[in-house]
Amino acid sequence: MPFLGQDWRSPGWSWIKTEDGWKRCDPCSHEIRSEDNQYPVNHSIILNSGEEEIFNNDCEYAAKKRKKQHFGNDTAAHSFYREKWIYVHKESTKERHGYCTLGEAFNRLDFSSAIQDIRRFTYVVKLLQLIAKSQLTSLSGVAQKNYFNILDKIVQKVLDDHQNPRLIKDLLQDLSSTLCILVRGVGKSVLVGNINIWICRLETVLNWQEKLQNLQMTKVNTGLTLSDLPLHMLNNILYRFSDGWDIVTLGQVTPTLYMLSEDRRLWKRLCQYHFAEKQFCRHLILSEKGHIEWKLMYFTLQKYYPTKEQYGDTLHFCRHCSILFWKDSGHPCTAADPDSCFTPVSPEHFIDLFKF
Repeated sequence: MPFLGQDWRSPGWSWIKTEDGWKRCDPCSHEIRSEDNQYPVNHSIILNSGEEEIFNNDCEYAAKKRKKQHFGNDTAAHSFYREKWIYVHKESTKERHGYCTLGEAFNRLDFSSAIQDIRRFTYVVKLLQLIAKSQLTSLSGVAQKNYFNILDKIVQKVLDDHQNPRLIKDLLQDLSSTLCILVRGVGKSVLVGNINIWICRLETVLNWQEKLQNLQMTKVNTGLTLSDLPLHMLNNILYRFSDGWDIVTLGQVTPTLYMLSEDRRLWKRLCQYHFAEKQFCRHLILSEKGHIEWKLMYFTLQKYYPTKEQYGDTLHFCRHCSILFWKDSGHPCTAADPDSCFTPVSPEHFIDLFKF
């Protein structure tokens, strides 16, 4: 009658034999405690020494299992994986059966720790944004839970350190649009989980958007400010930016920075970095004096063509082992020259790896 083995098929209950028959043993149940006081049972009489040890171990296992469930919402599933890499295979072979899914990769690659690394932060945010646009419903229930747990950590990080709020606002905007379509079109697509869960997620995202909208940057009085730097250093800072919106935002700080941010050569260089000459000819914008409006051209071209993305660190794919991994963490490569087999994986390429 009792199932004492720590097997995945076990219901997680412990049983005790009384004069009235077998009864479930629950440490949190006051009713069974009172009955045990009325009918004391000596376990050593019912079980021998070996079985009694198994019984005690099983009771401890059941209690630990109940405690573990209380921390399920705070602990991501990928934290239980020691390896921070995943074998990417799309079909069954003699050595491996089944295939790798996007949700499984999302659980295994430790994105929760990656967001704490400033080199990987932008990469993870872009990846979450692409998933929000087209792959959200393809995630399993556990992967969806991890997705929103990581997103919660990202939002809290931005609210605490006030860095990269624009990136997160764009991500939440795309995510809220996707969730609105899914909630309104319930029944038209297959959703993993109850519809009330998706409504709750939408409300959470809207709450995050409100907090970021009301975010106030704290002024730090360190003595030295951007205004104290010479013009050539300020100009050098502006030329380091690869995003036009960052240049516009910095230009709103002081009149001097605004003057430097309107430099035609700055925007010309930015356009040449992101776009090809053929694209210039298709969307050429001239001023009244016949000069090219490079700033307007940049934002116009941005609507039609994707811009180049810069990341401090990305995931890598080993062509020899077919393994996806973080380069710092490494993977068990069997190639003679492993570095020659590594290829950086962009967020778009990451999504394509798991399309069937």
